[in-house]
Amino acid sequence: MSIKPVTTAVFPVGGQGTRFLPATKVVPKELLPVVDRPLLQYAVDEALAAGIERMVFVTARGKNALEDYFDVAGELVASLKAKGKTAELAVLDETQLSPGQVVCVRQQDPAGLGHAVWCARHITGNDAFAVLLPDELLWNPAAPALAEMHTAYKQLGGNIISVLEVPEDHTSRYGIVTPGAVDGRITEVRALVEKPAPGTAPSRLAAIGRYILQPEVMGVLARGKRGAGGEIQLTDAMAEMIGVQPFHALTFTGTRFDCGDKAGHITANIALALARDDVGPAVREWLKAQQF
Repeated sequence: MSIKPVTTAVFPVGGQGTRFLPATKVVPKELLPVVDRPLLQYAVDEALAAGIERMVFVTARGKNALEDYFDVAGELVASLKAKGKTAELAVLDETQLSPGQVVCVRQQDPAGLGHAVWCARHITGNDAFAVLLPDELLWNPAAPALAEMHTAYKQLGGNIISVLEVPEDHTSRYGIVTPGAVDGRITEVRALVEKPAPGTAPSRLAAIGRYILQPEVMGVLARGKRGAGGEIQLTDAMAEMIGVQPFHALTFTGTRFDCGDKAGHITANIALALARDDVGPAVREWLKAQQF
């Protein structure tokens, strides 16, 4: 029996971004740039590389700029055309999504990641879907994380999450996998624990913000069970699917930047700037001149 490709991705983007105040008073944290592209653009590009056709943004009050970003900037386009700025027009064109490709829903109650995903239930319907957390910039242009997960999903079915090994003293920050059989970069998931206390984690394999999930997870989330932090946790809902459906983790091979953290965001800007021909040399020269 063939496994139907995943064509819908959910982006939970309703958070307040309080760690980046005061900038996030007016700019959603998902639109904060890494060099010259918003965080959300990197996640959308990753989804497109995986064959995703429909982007579902779960937003909140005051985050209309997320919708506007993917709209056609008519006045800007007309101005650039009048000035003959073809390079700038090409940049806009390559980041423009097709009409109807973006769907936005509101998360009226900030009740956790699981609740945000559940808000998209009427759009995802009865099909498997992907979830991408834009705060997590998973950088591997040669092998984007979700594309590799999608390939594994077509072979294995069920549920797939992206993981990385984290330091022992960081396991309390993540959903952690209890591992089963290992086949290369694929690990059978026997259990998931949300933010285990230091010294109690079953492994150092941490979920890093990329998921391919079966639609049945929405029924679990609908019960509204509260977990860590008093929130509806996606990890807890996924844990209930283990043993009922196939569940695997794929270890990511690129570089992960936690851009929900100030230091992680700055590091991502430096790393991706250094990788570019247009700004890399100048940034590299400045770093060499500093006395750190």
